[in-house]
Parts: sequence; C-alpha cells; structure tokens
Amino acid sequence: MNSMTGFASKEITITPFGKICLEIRSTNHKFLEAVFHLPVGFLSLEDKIKKEVEAKIKRGRIVCVMNVLGSPTNSIFIDKRLLKNYISILRNIRELAHIQEGVRLDTLINLPGVLSLTEDRHSKSKIWPRLKTLVRNTLVDLVSMRKKEGQALYIYFKESAQALETNLGIIKTKFKKLIQEKVAELKTPEECSSFLKDTDITEEIERLAFHIRSFQKKLSKSGPIGKELDFIAQEMQREANTMGAKSCDAMVSSRVVQMKSQIEKIREQVQNIE
Repeated sequence: MNSMTGFASKEITITPFGKICLEIRSTNHKFLEAVFHLPVGFLSLEDKIKKEVEAKIKRGRIVCVMNVLGSPTNSIFIDKRLLKNYISILRNIRELAHIQEGVRLDTLINLPGVLSLTEDRHSKSKIWPRLKTLVRNTLVDLVSMRKKEGQALYIYFKESAQALETNLGIIKTKFKKLIQEKVAELKTPEECSSFLKDTDITEEIERLAFHIRSFQKKLSKSGPIGKELDFIAQEMQREANTMGAKSCDAMVSSRVVQMKSQIEKIREQVQNIE
C-alpha cells in the first residue's frame, strides 16, 4: 500500500551546465497528473521525464521542479543578415533626413531580432542519460517515502476495521436479544410485522459485516487500491446510516454513532492512498 503524499530531492553536477537540482513532490489526486517546472533550455526533456514518472507512479499529483545552479546553458545568437539590413536602412534614413549623427551600438542591439538566446538542443540530448539517472533516483526516494507513509496508513486501517468488527459484533448480539424481548411483548402478528419493518437491522448488519471483510481483504492487495477502498468505505457508511435511522435502542444507537465516526475517519484517510 502506497500513500500519495511524499517529497524527494537530489542533485547532480554535469559539465558544462553545473549543478542540477531536482525536486519531486506528490500530493493527493483522483488520477495521475504531472506538472513540470523546467529551466529554459530543458523544456525539450519534459516528455522523457514524464515517461519516467508514469513508469513509477500510478496516482497522485506530481510536481517536478528542476533548477540549474551553475554555468548559463544558453548562448547568444546574432542575426548578422538582419543586422546588415538594419544598418543599411538606418543609413538611408540618415541621408534622406540629413542627419549627421552616426548609428549607435545600443540602438542596433535593441532592434527586434538582432540578439536572441538559443537553446543547445544537441547538448541537452547528450546529457539525458545522466539526467535520467537523476530522475530515477529521485523517484526511488519518492516512492520509498510514499510506501513508508502507506505502511502507517495500513496499520491504521487494519486497526480501524477491527474496531468496526468489534462494535458490529456487540450491536448484533444486543439487537438479537432486543428483538426477542420485544417480539415476546407484542400481542399480534401484525404488531410484530410492523415493528420488524421499521426497526429490523439484520440485513444492514450482515451487509456491513461483508463490506468490512472486503475492506480488510483489499488492504493486502498490491497495486493502486485507493479508489476501491473509498468505494467500500462509502458502502459501509451507507449501511451505518441506515442502521442509525432504524435503531430503537440507546446502546445500539451509541455504537452506531461510534462506527459512523470511525468510517468517516477511514474515508478521510483513504483519500491519501494511491
């Protein structure tokens, strides 16, 4: 069982880029959603990183943040042809307007398209094997943390399911005795039928017992089980609500309230499971 919450970070030094830091954070989500914040020049690697994430994680919102701390990875590109055209046009304007002032350097470099930053895509593709190792190692740490938190939740769910079983067993025993006593007091079959119609929770007890057993079995299942556990917990909650509405005994009602509270807490924690 894996939790969907976790965090991991690692770094690596790659010449000539310098130190590259990667942080991956995982939070709850109904499906797998990956968000990337990559430096300028590394955007072409997003699909590769996404495939590595999808190979390790099946559910959760994943945020990957990469920072480059070192040498700049961009080079400056000068569009010489465009620059010559600008100079020629400016000289023509100067002659037509009879302007004596020469063409200034700061004017030229601020003209659109003269200077631009270029991405060295070839060098990025060459360092991908090392970056892939960084991504995989960070994901290993993240998955390990998610498993650790998942184990803590496993223990919590196991103990909670056992507490539900205990309470349900007490309710079942009490209700069986209550029915026997009440039916003995009723004088006609009609009164007995009417009483049982409004207060009999035998079916709800059996269905809730079935759902608790199903929940316990799913806990030991490998792979993503969060959605299945959430569905079972919803069914448990539905049966407990019906039992509470039909109960005619204070002790039974009190136990049902405890169970409803336990189930509600289970449903809250189930949202953290992959």
